[in-house]
Amino acid sequence: MHDIGMGLRDEAALRVVTEDVLKTSEIEGEHLNPDIVRSSVARRLGVDIGALVPADRHVDGVVEMILDVTGRFEEPLTEDRLFGWHASLFPTGYSGINKILTAQWRDDSDGPMQVISGPFGRERVHYEAPPADQLGELTAEFLAWFNADDDLDPILKAGIAHLWFVTLHPFEDGNGRIARAVADMALAKAERCPQRFYSLSAQIKLEVDDYYRLLEYTQNGVVETTGWLEWYLGCLSRAMEKADETLTEVFVKAKFWQHWSSVSMNDRQIKLMNRLLDGFEGKLTTGKWAKIAKCSTDTALRDINDMVSKGVLQKTDAGGRSSSYELEYI
Repeated sequence: MHDIGMGLRDEAALRVVTEDVLKTSEIEGEHLNPDIVRSSVARRLGVDIGALVPADRHVDGVVEMILDVTGRFEEPLTEDRLFGWHASLFPTGYSGINKILTAQWRDDSDGPMQVISGPFGRERVHYEAPPADQLGELTAEFLAWFNADDDLDPILKAGIAHLWFVTLHPFEDGNGRIARAVADMALAKAERCPQRFYSLSAQIKLEVDDYYRLLEYTQNGVVETTGWLEWYLGCLSRAMEKADETLTEVFVKAKFWQHWSSVSMNDRQIKLMNRLLDGFEGKLTTGKWAKIAKCSTDTALRDINDMVSKGVLQKTDAGGRSSSYELEYI
C-alpha cells in the first residue's frame, strides 16, 4: 500500500472505513445508509467522490468515533475520551425511542445491566455486568492497564481489551461498538499506523454467532481467556485475508486509469468510468448514463459511442432497446 501513492491509499481507506462503520453498527442490529456513510467518511478524509449525500448527524458521530480511534491512537485512552465517543454515538440522547444516559456511566436505576434475549416474560439472561457503583474503580483500573507500556504482545492486548471493556459494560447502550473501537485503537498502536486497510468489524459480522458465543462462554464462570483469544486472533487473520479483495479492486482501478491516461474524457465520462470501476449495479444503458450524469439521452449516447470508439467501453451482445455497455478489460 505504501508504494501505490497517497491518492489510492486514501481511496482504500475510504472503502475500509465505510465498511467498518456499516458493519460495527450491523452487529448491533442497526443498518445505516451506505451512501450517507461513504459521503461522511469522504468529507473527513478529504477524498473526492463527486456529489456528496446530505449529512446525517448520527452517521457523522459513528464516523468521527472510528476515525478518532485510529487517527489519534498515540494519545491516551481516558474517561473523557470514552464519554466523547459515547456522545457521538447518541447525539440526541436517545437509543431508538428510549432516552439514555449519554457521556456518563450507567447508574442501574432500572435494575442490573443484563444482556438478554427472547420474548418478554421468557427472557434468557446471557450475562450480568458488574454493579454501577463499582464502575468508577473498575474502569480506572482498565484504563491504567490499557495505557501502560508493558511486555504484553500488543495484538493480545487488543483482544483482551475488547473482552475486558465489553465485560464491564459501563454504558447504558453502545458497549459493543465502543469495545470494538477500543480494540481497534490497540491494533493501531501495535501497527503504528493511522490508516487501516482491513475491517475487523466486517469479519466479526460474518462470524457474529461465534463472537457472541465466545463472549458469553468467557464472561460466565471463571474468566479464562485462551479460547476467546484463539478465536480473536483467527478472526483478525481472516479479516486481513479478506482485505485482499478490497485492495485488489483499488489496484484494478489504478491499472485502468494508468492504461487509459492518454485518452481524453470529459467530466461525465470520468464520473461514469469510476462508477463502473466501483461496482455498478445492473447493466449500464444509455438511460442510466443520462440519469447519473444528469444529461440528455442524446448526450449520453454520444458519450458512450465516443468511449466505444476509443476502446474503453464495449457493447454487450444484447441489442436494440436492450443495448448495454461494459468496460473493456485490460
